[in-house]
Amino acid sequence: MLAFLLALTATLGALFIGEVMGQMPCTLCWYQRIAMFPLTVILGVALWRGDDGGRAYAMPLVIIGLVIAIWHSGLYLGLIPEAITPCTENGPSCSDKAQMSILGLPIPYLSAAAFLAIGFCLLNMKGSRP
Repeated sequence: MLAFLLALTATLGALFIGEVMGQMPCTLCWYQRIAMFPLTVILGVALWRGDDGGRAYAMPLVIIGLVIAIWHSGLYLGLIPEAITPCTENGPSCSDKAQMSILGLPIPYLSAAAFLAIGFCLLNMKGSRP
């Protein structure tokens, strides 16, 4: 249940940032959304059906999303050179500190925390492991 609520909150937060606040996501944000949005559906269906097997479908997305979020956080911190940034010239920068924060919290860090928390929930889930 907690993993689903975290994924739902992250999904709604990303939609709020993009659609309500009008902030265009950078390329790495899009990739993280590609991993997070299906998690909401997968975990929601697994919760609704009482299916422990949802963990097997969700974990690859969690791992992929976490790797991208860690990379994005490295760009944001300046640990990874700007020349490696996959963002396009006409889109927002993947390391723009003004664009990449909400209420003073960096979006890449929030994304990494969400993927970590969801992964932790799935790894510590009660019930049988597939």
